[in-house]
Amino acid sequence: MNNQNFIKGVFIMAFALLFGISSFKYPIGHFSRGGPGLFPLMASSVLFAIGVITVITAIFTKPVPMSHSIKNISIIMLSLTGCAAISGLVNMIAGIVFLVFCSSLAATSYSTVRNVKISAGLIAVAFGFKTFLGLNLPLL
Repeated sequence: MNNQNFIKGVFIMAFALLFGISSFKYPIGHFSRGGPGLFPLMASSVLFAIGVITVITAIFTKPVPMSHSIKNISIIMLSLTGCAAISGLVNMIAGIVFLVFCSSLAATSYSTVRNVKISAGLIAVAFGFKTFLGLNLPLL
């Protein structure tokens, strides 16, 4: 089947199943006192539902043909590995900025203002994770 939306839905469901099944390795607990497996199970359940909705929608709408771009896939992979490397060597803020600006080269249009806004938003989320969740992120 050459329907991009259908294949997206199937892959979303496959990832949801992968993480949902692996969450059973940990105690689930109850909603009043959740165990470490409860959140991955809930998140994967929602993701699986999104995948089912995507597949059902793809069946009833006009098929979108699949398209591949090795250049864009390479750019995204470079931006992810570069983000990890720069975060480890310099700091995470530099890694996030590199990730956004490098991965946007794969987009159909390039906007520096959009990249700055996305970088600022992701940096704010990282500071929120560090401040409110206590994660040890190398931000500065």
